This record gives sequence, C-alpha cells and structure tokens, in this order.
Amino acid sequence: MNRPVVLISLESPHAFWRLSADHERCLRASFADVEFRTATEANVPHQLADAHVYFGWRFEPSWLVGAPLLKWIASPAAGTDHLPVAEARSVGVELTRSYGFHGRPMAEHAMGLILGFSRGLFMSQRVQRNRTWWKDDLAEEFFDLAGATMTIVGCGSIGGHLARAARAFGMDVIGVRRAPPAPSGDGITWMHASAVHEAVAVADVVVDLLPATPATYLFFDHGLFTACKPRSLFLNLGRAATVDQSALLSALNAGHLRGAALDVFDPRPLPAGHPLRLHPRVVLTPKSSTLCHTYMDRAVAFFADNLHRYLTGQPLNGLAEQPAARSHLAGG
Repeated sequence: MNRPVVLISLESPHAFWRLSADHERCLRASFADVEFRTATEANVPHQLADAHVYFGWRFEPSWLVGAPLLKWIASPAAGTDHLPVAEARSVGVELTRSYGFHGRPMAEHAMGLILGFSRGLFMSQRVQRNRTWWKDDLAEEFFDLAGATMTIVGCGSIGGHLARAARAFGMDVIGVRRAPPAPSGDGITWMHASAVHEAVAVADVVVDLLPATPATYLFFDHGLFTACKPRSLFLNLGRAATVDQSALLSALNAGHLRGAALDVFDPRPLPAGHPLRLHPRVVLTPKSSTLCHTYMDRAVAFFADNLHRYLTGQPLNGLAEQPAARSHLAGG
C-alpha cells in the first residue's frame, strides 16, 4: 500500500510563520510511514495530484480539481474565511483550522492597547513633542481597569485567554456568543448573542473577536455602537468585515466612544488620508496581534496531533463549520 502523502506549503517572510528544517525533521521522525513534501505556493497546484493531506496558509477552490486523492486541508490559522470551506465539503474533503495558541499573543496585544488608552500612553506619545506638560489632560482621560467591565463579542478560546488577562487586572468580563457554555467557574458572565446590545451597554471596554461570516457582516453597526456605554473603548482583533467603519467614525466623532484600537480594517493598508488613519482617538496596528515567536512550533504540534487522528481514523479537531446566516447568530 502506498504511503500517505502530505504536501506542506507554509511560506512567510517571517521565520515564526514559516516551516523550518527542524519542523520537517520532527514530522518525518514522528511519522515514518508518511511521505512529506514541501512546495512553494506557486507550485502547490502542480503537486497536489497525489497528495492526501495539505497543510498550508492558503488553498484556492480551483486547486481541488487537480487533487483527486485529497482528503484533508489543514490550516495553521484560526479563521477560515479565506479558505474554501463549502467547496471542500462538497467534494468530501475535510478542512480544519487551528486553535489553542493564538490566544496568548492576542491577549497580550489587546491588553497592551487597552493600557495605552487607560493610562494615557497614546496621548502622551502624541503630544510630547509640542506640549510642555499634560498631566491635567491625562487626569481627564485615564480610567481604572480594576472594577471596569470588558465585554468580548465572539468569545471563544481566544476570548478565554483575554478574559483571564483582563481578570488579572481586576476587570469583570462578559462573554457573548451564539451558544454560551454552561457555567463553569471561569469568571466570565455569559450572554447570548441576542442580548449583545445589553452586553455592550455596561462595558467600559468592548472587544470584537468575531470571525467573518454572513452572520457577522457589519455586525458592529450604527445601532450597536449607539448601544455602547458612553465613553467606552472599542477594540477589533477579529475581522474588518464585522465593523461598519462609517458608523465607528460617527461614534468617535460624536464623543460617544473614547477611542478605538483596530488590528484589522478595510482596505488594508488604509490610504494615507483615510479618516481612521488620521483620527486622534484611533490606534492602528498592522494585523500584528498574532505575532509570536513560538507560533509555528505550536501550529506544527497541533497539526501533528491531528495527523495522528487522521491516520488512526479518529475525528479531526478544528473542523470548519459552514458559515451561518445572520438570523442564526441571534437565535443559534
């Protein structure tokens, strides 16, 4: 019987997002009966003909035609909006995302942004060149994290990491999701997605961790921003498509929001004169919340565990779900 073939394409200009020679050696040593091949992204379509498993950042729907033996597409990313979930399912190919290791760097990133606003760090950096002293300004702007409330919209495993970090600063945490879990002593007050307006109305900090699906398109619209507690802080570390940027700007310009920190935005990058880029109460980061020097170590370990499951006929972890319609978000 021919050995299973795993084709890997994990290219990146950054070493921590790239498969290394050590990763390859580890996989080959752990799975002696598997043939591992690597490919550049440009060559992937030409090397899929006899591959059973594909592990990579990107997979075009058109590649499925040239992959008659393919059974599983694995991605090291947490989201699947850039992957052919429906197309793969239609031809009997399983598609998995990864999880469990994006939360720590994203939680660190979020807390750094929150502290930048709460302690006036961004204001100080902005005015230090042309102001002699600005202590009185900070006295009007800062806010305490201890006793404040954070609402995490789309609170999954990444939200769990962030909730633990927030609670370490003395914050109360509300988690919003379609299917809230049973009470488990995790310190999160769970609310159903249908009560999201109530959840943001009491929050000093609102964090958007929503994936991009039809259900979440422009989820943060004028109505939801209006429902936010006055002078609250908004963060988006989820997907740009979940936010109506015009509505966000209106809430900022009206003074309803104290500020916004965005790791994602549309278009990317923003034009030099875009109002979000120039707004004094907006901080942008270049989709860098998952920067982590151990990222690929953890991604390969997650894949290796799943590969063992695949080879032994066990269910795979991280199977991608079919995108839900917007009505399902409120009622699912």
